[in-house]
Amino acid sequence: MDLAMSAEDREGFLADLHIGVLGVHDPRGESAPLLVPVWYGYRPGGEVLVQTSRESTKARFLRGAGRFSLCVQKESAPYQYVSVEGPVVAVDDPLPPTEREALAHRYLDPETASGYLKANDHQLTEDILFHMRPQRWRTADFAAFAAEFS
Repeated sequence: MDLAMSAEDREGFLADLHIGVLGVHDPRGESAPLLVPVWYGYRPGGEVLVQTSRESTKARFLRGAGRFSLCVQKESAPYQYVSVEGPVVAVDDPLPPTEREALAHRYLDPETASGYLKANDHQLTEDILFHMRPQRWRTADFAAFAAEFS
């Protein structure tokens, strides 16, 4: 049974609201890749956008590796996931205010997003935005598989 999603389905799933888990090579050679949960932005056919502090470990590793992976999932049955990997194609430094606002409004209701943005306005001077061009996709949609057991 083929569990892979179509290109349209995988891009739509990635564009939906999920917390992503970013994976990037740890150049210290002491451990597995760095894996961290992140807010991200994506529109079908576009780039994956990830905001982080300019001085963070994540930013250092992303700059060094020049590429990263992002995995998102549906945590209830029937399970689905999309994992995408690709090169960093741009870094916005400083973080554009419109992108910061878009990410906050993607993950928070309007009132909470406004409060979050106001309380964290220092991020405009501390954060940067990484752009990744999707190159490799891995997907699974267990809906058809689960239907066999219903």
